[in-house]
Amino acid sequence: ILANGVQEISDVRSIGAWSLVALDFTALIVVDDIAAVRNDEAAILATVRHTGRAVIVDEGWRSGSLAAEIGMRLMEHCFDRLQAPVARVCTREVPIPYAAHLEQAALPSVEAIVEAARATMEAA
Repeated sequence: ILANGVQEISDVRSIGAWSLVALDFTALIVVDDIAAVRNDEAAILATVRHTGRAVIVDEGWRSGSLAAEIGMRLMEHCFDRLQAPVARVCTREVPIPYAAHLEQAALPSVEAIVEAARATMEAA
């Protein structure tokens, strides 16, 4: 199942955002952006078929983003294997501000990622 850009993580504390949910989950499978950029569709599909869940984090806007494309492909090819809706955590659809504190407010946050992961895991 695991290919270039895909790794199974047994210690969730090794990933920054996931350290907040370490008590709730014991393992994660992470598909990094290199697999997505290379369009390693087989690795992404195999991972979602294996877990039945997906949370896509993208610093692009939700509309017309890489997250939207990956989510659509998951729906086309993995719909019958999904145990929860595909979740997307994306940048707010505003121009990225120059001020660092405003930029951080626009980008996907750790809290938003954790919230999406928890909602995905709690879905029936």
